[in-house]
Amino acid sequence: MKKSNFYIINGVLAVAIIVLYILHFTSQPSSAKKTQIQFNLEDSTLTLPVAYINVDSLLINYNFAKDLNEALMRKEENSRATLNQKESQLNAAAQEFQRKLQNNAFLSQERAEQEQQRILKMQQEYQEMAQKLSREFMLEQQKLNLQLADTIKVNLVEFNKNKNYEIIFSNTASDNILYADEKYDITQEVIRFLNNKYGPTTLAPASTKKK
Repeated sequence: MKKSNFYIINGVLAVAIIVLYILHFTSQPSSAKKTQIQFNLEDSTLTLPVAYINVDSLLINYNFAKDLNEALMRKEENSRATLNQKESQLNAAAQEFQRKLQNNAFLSQERAEQEQQRILKMQQEYQEMAQKLSREFMLEQQKLNLQLADTIKVNLVEFNKNKNYEIIFSNTASDNILYADEKYDITQEVIRFLNNKYGPTTLAPASTKKK
């Protein structure tokens, strides 16, 4: 019987950062008078009040993102184990039915049809369970994505209080920013800030669990 493949965890949690595509932060309240930026294009030492964050690196190194990803992986593993058990029961019942059918082991045609209907019902229950677990996983993923995005956004506001950036861009695999001087890359600085606020990871990887 063909296995149900309803989980695709590819770059899990990365979708959360879509909401951070362009974040605007101002150094003064909107009611305050803005200072017009004047600069000399020939001045190579000039640094504009903008910056960008490499999202891929942020997700890999931010401890909170690690914990959320580990929680999702554990939920996926538990769901897959439940489905595998259900699938094994279904396969065993189907094989037993086929064996009895070939050996004329059913007392009557009616009894064979009843057993066939029971197996078809098991198959339907398996499919319904797969869909249910898939929906639950997607809802949990969406919830954690929003939680991660909100946390990053709130912390960036605090981070920017004494940085005074006018704009902080997000960059994923160089898709959004084709070129920028390295001095505008604040990824590592932001990661250190976020991890200092959050602390160490709280969920140990499954492979390191004590048996």
